[in-house]
Amino acid sequence: MCGVGAALALCMALAGVTALGALGEAPVQIERAHEQGRGGGVPGQLEGDGDARGEKDTVAEKDGDAAGDTAEPAQTAIVVHVDGAVAAPGVYALAAGSRANDAVSAAGGLLEGADTSGLNLAAPLADGEKLYVPVEGEAPAGGAPTGGGGAGEAQGGLVNLNTAGLEELDELPGVGEATARAIIEDREANGPFSSPEDIMRVSGIGEKKFERLEGLICV
Repeated sequence: MCGVGAALALCMALAGVTALGALGEAPVQIERAHEQGRGGGVPGQLEGDGDARGEKDTVAEKDGDAAGDTAEPAQTAIVVHVDGAVAAPGVYALAAGSRANDAVSAAGGLLEGADTSGLNLAAPLADGEKLYVPVEGEAPAGGAPTGGGGAGEAQGGLVNLNTAGLEELDELPGVGEATARAIIEDREANGPFSSPEDIMRVSGIGEKKFERLEGLICV
């Protein structure tokens, strides 16, 4: 009986060791499976999500660029009217940011006797602006005369055909409002008069009318 009991005890002990060994292996397998999960499929999925986010960022950047492309372009040119004592009064297109001196240069420069003391030739110009250059003794447009004579008169009381306004020209003998306006339009379209005789190029002024004006006008 002792021998049978000892054998039975030995068998039970071996069975217990085997069971403990089986229980000890299970955690190792679970841990390995968990490690494989972390090192296998999961990182691949995260990388895929990163690629998707990268594509979205790229699309957003392209949308931003497209929005920038639709912005209104900056103004590149302005149009100004240059009048008065310049070689070629008229309307000129200049680069944006141009100065008053650029407008004078575009109009052929200053005439002899031009007075720039009241002008700031370094001032920037705005689109649609009018720049008027007076002669000596004449105030800028809209102001009072700085010396003897009217706004369109040179010294001695002569009316300057290149700078006189509508009212001054209208006061000349034989020159009505329509002819005065024609004189102004002619000098704006064809440039300043180079001599008093040039007034005869204006429609409605012939030799007889010029004889009446000859001692009253100058350029």
